[in-house]
Amino acid sequence: MSTSSSMTVVFAAVLCAACSIGAPPAGGSAGQDSKQTALVGTTWQLHEIQSMDDAQGVTRPQPGRIYTVHLSPDGRAALQLDCNRGTTSYTQEAGEPGRGVISFANVAMTRMMCPEGSLDTRIARDMGNVRSYTLQGGTLSMSLMADGGIYVWKPVPAALPSR
Repeated sequence: MSTSSSMTVVFAAVLCAACSIGAPPAGGSAGQDSKQTALVGTTWQLHEIQSMDDAQGVTRPQPGRIYTVHLSPDGRAALQLDCNRGTTSYTQEAGEPGRGVISFANVAMTRMMCPEGSLDTRIARDMGNVRSYTLQGGTLSMSLMADGGIYVWKPVPAALPSR
């Protein structure tokens, strides 16, 4: 091989290496995988339910009522629904950074009689209508289909009381 051909090959290799350092490719899955990982294996506590109907406004859980969802890596979700517990499966696909598609199957829930004002049955019903999520600033927002509302979740505090 001639000297100029060898130099061209070396130059092309160095150029390719320089171009590949840094951010992942435009459609790269590295960013998507990290967003998916940020959601999977986490537990969230319900902060509020935002209605798209101004007459209903925002619903917040009453003090002392606990509503959480844990998203396991195996595609199962475990819910604490006030005095009840629930379980379901879910699928999730990350989209652009901090956003994606998520859906839940019907929730199988225990049927204890929670005190008046409990959101247990509403949440269990609505989980089957979740279609997308946004993860921003430590807040997980799950949007219901057909502008049905937004469930706003915060990361579970370290010392959450057990029931």
